[in-house]
Amino acid sequence: MFQPNMFDNHHHLLDMGHNKTPENEMDLIRDDDYESKSGTDIMEAPSGDEQDPNQRPNKKKRYHRHTQHQIQEMESFFNECPHPDDKQRKELGRRLALEPLQVKFWFQNKRTQMKAQHERHENTQLRNENDKLRAENIRYKEALSNAACPNCGGPAAIGEMSFDEQHLRIENVRLREEIDRISGIAAKYVGKPMLTYPNVPTRSLDLGVGNYGPQTGLSSEVFGAADLLRSVTGPTDADKPMIIELAVAAMEELIRMAQSGEPLWIPSSDINCGELLCEEEYSRIFPRGIGPKPLGLKSEASRETAVVIMNHVNLVEILMDVNQWTNVFASIVSRAVTLEVLSTGVAGNYNGALQVMTAEFQVPSPLVPTRENYYIRYCKQHSDGTWAVVDVSLDNLRPSSISRCRRRPSGCLIQELPNGYSKVTWIEHVEIDDRAVHSIYKPLVNSGLAFGAKRWVATLDRQCERLASLMANNISAGDVGVISSPEGRKSMLKLAERMVMSFCTGVGASTAHTWTTLSGSGADDVRVMTRKSMDDPGRPPGIVLSAATSFWLPVPPKRVFDFLRDENSRSEWDILSNGGLVQEMAHIANGRDPGNSVSLLRVNSANSSQSNMLILQESSTDSTGSYVIYAPVDIVAMNVVLSGGDPDYVALLPSGFAILPDGPTDPTVGINPEVGSGGSLLTVAFQILVDSVPTAKLSLGSVATVNSLIKCTVERIKGAVLCDVA
Repeated sequence: MFQPNMFDNHHHLLDMGHNKTPENEMDLIRDDDYESKSGTDIMEAPSGDEQDPNQRPNKKKRYHRHTQHQIQEMESFFNECPHPDDKQRKELGRRLALEPLQVKFWFQNKRTQMKAQHERHENTQLRNENDKLRAENIRYKEALSNAACPNCGGPAAIGEMSFDEQHLRIENVRLREEIDRISGIAAKYVGKPMLTYPNVPTRSLDLGVGNYGPQTGLSSEVFGAADLLRSVTGPTDADKPMIIELAVAAMEELIRMAQSGEPLWIPSSDINCGELLCEEEYSRIFPRGIGPKPLGLKSEASRETAVVIMNHVNLVEILMDVNQWTNVFASIVSRAVTLEVLSTGVAGNYNGALQVMTAEFQVPSPLVPTRENYYIRYCKQHSDGTWAVVDVSLDNLRPSSISRCRRRPSGCLIQELPNGYSKVTWIEHVEIDDRAVHSIYKPLVNSGLAFGAKRWVATLDRQCERLASLMANNISAGDVGVISSPEGRKSMLKLAERMVMSFCTGVGASTAHTWTTLSGSGADDVRVMTRKSMDDPGRPPGIVLSAATSFWLPVPPKRVFDFLRDENSRSEWDILSNGGLVQEMAHIANGRDPGNSVSLLRVNSANSSQSNMLILQESSTDSTGSYVIYAPVDIVAMNVVLSGGDPDYVALLPSGFAILPDGPTDPTVGINPEVGSGGSLLTVAFQILVDSVPTAKLSLGSVATVNSLIKCTVERIKGAVLCDVA
């Protein structure tokens, strides 16, 4: 761990309004050399006239107690400036007839006293929160124990529990874990034992139709029931000096990690894995860090460099603004929150900005658990003009929690290039417990293509392309279907962006929602969840049923991507198009690859009820994965969008596909004989409005229909792409 006195010269990050000179900063360092001294009663050695030459030094001491006037004056000064510098201490001592050392000791003891008062106040708040959660927990248990059958009024039998009641039980488990966490924190301060609560027996959900069995996969270990984004609060004032020290050390480590070569980074034989970190060399160069690797976690480290079409100022703003960051990296970041901004930076930019955050990182599949982190993000511009943004975990501030993922110093260096380009060097270094990852995704996760630097850089490069196309003005109007109007292009791309973000948010294993697994007769499990849509102009109101499944295909990802994005082959897998001819009405290219585009499709169906239905589709691909995402849209609403109208009021329910490589190209790396040999991991996700009344109950018939729809779609896709291979 870090030495407690190495960082006091960085207190300017906490308060950018104070002007501190180097001499004053050294006084702050010297302050900590006396933190162990006594309180208001200061021991003074006798003067030279009072000393007995026959006595040993320090044998006789007297105590000096401050007068009421002295205390009042120092209290008043403390309220204005709790950390006086050497000059201020001398001036205060002169006015109060005190030695500067006495003034220094008094201020140190006063700061210690204020810290103790703050901890007592925090303890009281934690106890109150604990009481509220306990009362809420009791109400949930009573509601569940008194559940009655709506038909006969008797106790609800197994198999007749609604989705809402099942979710109440899952929420009850989460609350019980949260109570245990808060009790542990309270016990640390007051010395009382942790509270324990009896386990409430839970009933599995038996859908009771067809061949469906009981649910599986609702284990809290898999889906991370301890939701960081709902339970973590900002740091205390006492923690902030340590946080700043950690941020500066992490920045130094990131710079060295980005600029070092061998022996710290060793070239990998696999082109997909890039470079490998030598852990022995890392431990030798960075002996302190955030502490040793916890038992049960394994290290993942990767580095990637690329040139992107965006200037350094915009890149830094995206990384430091949590909303922009979440939007740009929507396929990786499922949720993120800035808990507290400790410093906003200086000179009108983000140089010196420091913030405490939580975030949840995902792979677009319910088979890969998300990774939750509680960390700080620090931005700094270096003397050579290079910008750096670094993240590092703050798990040591949550001693009662057990983390499945820790971020060692990770982030990126941004170097300005001519013509609005930037060179980005990205470092990802985490410690993770990935035992809950499904076996077909393990080669992908182990290769670094799932959460590593290569995926972050590829996603950033793709989004920079997308934003550049949005700003383009030299669009030819000669091609059929090309939207040349700048307003129409902007509105359609904005609508497509919202569609993609909505899809990515609902396809992973985020702790914000819970998937229920339907075990059918086939090899692929379908997972479903329900959400209520109310008062959202961008979504149709009612009960929305989401269904998703992931499976492996012995076909290269590019071939699967080209098949699914091609409107000419859509009738081969899209059951809802009823075999009708699909025609592209409008087209916007938004990347170098021909597959990167936004399209507006019309389904020419014999069914007259679908004559006013269009399909908005975005296809996107990079070196780490591909997406084909679509949503039915009303023709009247789309005419408004194409004329430059506001796209936020167009109701969307996105469905689509996430296509990932099944791992590195070396087949010996794969766990399964088939996986890791150039095949694809395909996730199919549907969202369907099953009832237009938000308060309605979900019927089991709706679940069966959606389950049948997604299974039939999967079989059609398998049949089509495997037939092409044969």
